[in-house]
Amino acid sequence: MKLEILNSESSDELSLIKRCNLLSFNRSSYYMKDKVKSDDYKLISDIEQIYEDKPFYGYRKILLDLNNLGHDIGKKKLIRIRKELNLRTIYPSKKTTLIDKEHKKYPYLLLGVEINKPNKVWSTDITYIKLKGNYVYFVGIIDWYSRKILSYRLSNTMDTSFCIEVLDEAVSKYGKPEIFNSDQGSQFTSNKFTSKLFDYGIKISMDGKGRWADNIYIERFFRTLKYENIFLKKYENMLELKSGIDKYIDFYNTNRYHSALAYQVPDDVYFQRNNIQVDNLCKLDKELIFKIVLCQNIIFSEALKSYVA
Repeated sequence: MKLEILNSESSDELSLIKRCNLLSFNRSSYYMKDKVKSDDYKLISDIEQIYEDKPFYGYRKILLDLNNLGHDIGKKKLIRIRKELNLRTIYPSKKTTLIDKEHKKYPYLLLGVEINKPNKVWSTDITYIKLKGNYVYFVGIIDWYSRKILSYRLSNTMDTSFCIEVLDEAVSKYGKPEIFNSDQGSQFTSNKFTSKLFDYGIKISMDGKGRWADNIYIERFFRTLKYENIFLKKYENMLELKSGIDKYIDFYNTNRYHSALAYQVPDDVYFQRNNIQVDNLCKLDKELIFKIVLCQNIIFSEALKSYVA
C-alpha cells in the first residue's frame, strides 16, 4: 500500500525523501524493489513489521516469527535483507544496593546446585526506572529454571513492603520454591522479609557482596525489560508505565523465545508443556537446537495446513 502511494503520480511534487518521511517508510525498502522478486514484497513488509514491533529480536527469533507467518526463508537471505534495509537489532548495553550492616546476611547456596525443575530456585532484585525526571522502583521475582517472571510491583519508594507483596503474590499463584536468592539489599535482609521466607519454609540464599553475577537471571531480565520496552516506549506517567510493563511481561512469558530454553517461551517451560528438557543447555550447540526447533515448527505448520485443508 505504501509503495503504491510512493509511486502515484499525485506524489510527484514531493521528493522521495519527503514522501518516505511522511509515510514513515524505510527508504531502503523502496530502492530494493528492483532487486527482489514480487513474492518478496510481503516478506520485506513482514520483516519490517517484526523489526518495528520487536527491534530487540536477532535473526534467529525473526526467522521463527517469519516461519510462523508462512515464509520459507533461510538465515543468509534474512541477514542480507536486513543489511540492505539497514535494520539493526537493539542490544542491551550495567546498579547499586543499599546494605544495612545491622541485618543478618545469609550464605550463597547455589554453587553446584542443579536447577532441573520449576520452583527449584527463585530470585529477586530491585531496579530503578526513570520517569519524567523522577525515579520509580521495580521489584520482580523470576523462576531460574524457566526464566518466567512470577510477579512484580512498582513503587515510588524503595521500602520492604512492596517486596513482601510481590513474594506473597508469587507464592499464592505458583506455590513456593525450595531456595530464594537475593542480593544483600536492606529490603531483603530485613527481619520482616526473612521472617516471611522462614514462615513459608523457604531456604534463604544471598549473593556475595559485590557479586552481581550471583543473581544473573534477574539482572539479565532487568536489562531486557529496559532495552526492549522502557527505553523504546518513553512512558509519561506511572499509569502508562504499569500498563506497558503488564503487556511486556505477558509477551515475555508467553511469546518471547529464549535461546537458553531451546527457543521455547518461559510459560511452556514452567508448565512443562513440551518434552524438551532444558538442563545444562549451556553445554549444547545452540545453533543445532535452533535448527531442531525451526524444523519442528515447519512440521507443525505443514500438519496444521493439511488438517485445515
